[in-house]
Amino acid sequence: MVDQYRIPICGLLSKFGNPHYTLFMMHLSYAQIPRRQVRLMDLKDIFRFVAPKVRNAAVLTAAQLEHLDIRYALAGGLAVGAYGYIRTTIDVDFLVGEEAFEHHGTLVTFKAGVPIEVDGIRIDYLSPVLLGPQLEEVLDHPSTSEGLAIVPLEVLIYMKLVAKRRQDLLDVVELVKAGVDLKRVRDYLKRYAGDLVPLFEELVNESGNE
Repeated sequence: MVDQYRIPICGLLSKFGNPHYTLFMMHLSYAQIPRRQVRLMDLKDIFRFVAPKVRNAAVLTAAQLEHLDIRYALAGGLAVGAYGYIRTTIDVDFLVGEEAFEHHGTLVTFKAGVPIEVDGIRIDYLSPVLLGPQLEEVLDHPSTSEGLAIVPLEVLIYMKLVAKRRQDLLDVVELVKAGVDLKRVRDYLKRYAGDLVPLFEELVNESGNE
């Protein structure tokens, strides 16, 4: 499957009188989902695309985490959409600081008030304790869009590679197609997770964007 399945969108939109969209090229992925080139991180498009319940769950959970003085950064499918590959998602994922948890001997629980579901939308949490201490820096100095902190792109790809689920690996392929800075990702992986470099290179080759 090659580029005959990638359909330019900007030309169609400008033809119908909206020149604003000629500023960037957008393609459809093989799943016929819009994929825009990676430029600036932006949650607007993915928030318009997903179900309102998902968007509201992300916003309300972020507000509650801030109220509880818990550091966070949005991850998962919403973060993928913020970086250019827009797809459906039915849950919300956050990277959170250790302050989101309480330790009772060998038992670990969430701090009181941490949301696990909002209006039927599941909220999942990931911790630097499991993913690596370098992610503490992400939580201390996050970038934001639409008022929400989001993990950096190279960190998002690292998290996807660690998970290794098929959807996660497909997300990496689509982000590479969208124009991710390959050198930046490679440098990050070489520094923190050299064992994941071969897998990333396989996905780069699969994307055809090398």
